Amino acid sequence: MQSQTSILLNRANLSSLPNDIRRPAYDVENVQTGIVHIGVGGFHRAHEAMYVDRLMAKTGDLSWGICGVGLRENDRAMKKVFDEQDNLYTLVEKHNDGSRSASVIGAMTGFLMAPDDPQAVIDKMAEPEVRIVSLTITEGGYNFDASSGEFITTNPDVIHDIENPKTPKLVFGYLVAALKKRKENNVRPFTVMSCDNIQHNGHVLKKMLLAYIELFDQAFATWVNENVSFPNSMVDRITPATTNEDIETLRAQGVEDAWPVVCEPFDQWVIEDDFCNTKPCLDLVGAQFVSDVAPYEKLKLRMLNAGHSVLGLVGSVAGLETIHESVEAKQLKRLLSIFMEQEVMPTLDPVEGIDVYEYRDTLLSRFSNPFIKDTLARICLESSAKLPVFLFPTVRDNLAANRDTDISALVVACWAFYSDRHASQDGKSLEINDVLADKLHNAASNNQIDSLSFLMLEEVFGKLVDEARFTASFQGFVERLYQQEPVLLISEKVANNKLELARAC
Repeated sequence: MQSQTSILLNRANLSSLPNDIRRPAYDVENVQTGIVHIGVGGFHRAHEAMYVDRLMAKTGDLSWGICGVGLRENDRAMKKVFDEQDNLYTLVEKHNDGSRSASVIGAMTGFLMAPDDPQAVIDKMAEPEVRIVSLTITEGGYNFDASSGEFITTNPDVIHDIENPKTPKLVFGYLVAALKKRKENNVRPFTVMSCDNIQHNGHVLKKMLLAYIELFDQAFATWVNENVSFPNSMVDRITPATTNEDIETLRAQGVEDAWPVVCEPFDQWVIEDDFCNTKPCLDLVGAQFVSDVAPYEKLKLRMLNAGHSVLGLVGSVAGLETIHESVEAKQLKRLLSIFMEQEVMPTLDPVEGIDVYEYRDTLLSRFSNPFIKDTLARICLESSAKLPVFLFPTVRDNLAANRDTDISALVVACWAFYSDRHASQDGKSLEINDVLADKLHNAASNNQIDSLSFLMLEEVFGKLVDEARFTASFQGFVERLYQQEPVLLISEKVANNKLELARAC
């Protein structure tokens, strides 16, 4: 690619951008806020904001712009970029053949840092023009106990928010304050829409919010329950962290963007048609409104998200670094394919219009994109919140049906090794980024004294330690890993055994 002088990305320079950079097909100056989004990161910018950008370009309806909100100090870097670039950023799609397509997204209208001015966030959410408040706050942001599914009332931030309703720290406090203000002003409530990878995400969000409100205002909890909608949704687009190489490549293409977002070409959004306020016509630009999201989200969480964890944890112990490298390892690709077919597919519900075998093959193709370079470190991020959602429901369904769970047990054994050693089998240091990192390490480090100590961490595993068939398999894999049997060789043997058992049946 020939180097050229790069142009700073802002509104004044839109018309000067290189011709191969798609620009918003609408007047960004006239975009109005209709959505407030909490938790603006790469995925939101590659998904919801991209869909809204498409909608405005197709219909000319500029009333659905998005105002971002950051609840945490580490959101400040994102705000700085939005402020400096007039709320614009570049979305770069990386295709399997190495080609790229870059588009400037103009859907964002601003970015508010909640810690700086909590009232400004509450006031923005309370504006009548705002009809949706959406969230990508990760699994941990919902403040529920993974083993019981109940709201954690002892969280110090929960206690703070109840005592200081005008300066909340958690999303629940902001939602309550804004909804109360709308109710007092006789303004129709906004729809609260989760875009996180949690099965029944809308139901979970509603349950957690109501549990929070019931701690101090039962009457208002009843009003929220009767008047506010929390549609479930299924979201899908692989969006790795932006690298310096991504920034430099875009600069060489002629655009100076401090924080572009990169993603695969594939995107999917399935939304339950349950809104208490008006909704954007996202079905005009590829989203689906359905009466029941459950089959779609179950398919995605158990196939794609759990599949990522299989590659992430087993691949990390093998010393690999990215998803596509893991798929290139024939032992892991085969292990994942058999995991999807034999451990996941029997637990799925029928999904209209989707062939699960084709879906599996599409996933393997998406995972093999060498230009995405999705790191295993990112996939393993906060595994203590992910695996109880992505993997353990499949394990429990299979155990209840007396089906084999060997591949799942291998994944958990790799997680134990990963958590204990903080290194791969060949000694490569592994990044551990998990709110329960210390607890996981302590539990895993006792495995050689008590081989079930890792599974005894009830807040992660629930009662899985009581399942004798699973624990026997887990113990065997842990022993083999510590004896330095290569995990790729273990994977190959497990896959072969599963196939032989399937043929025998």
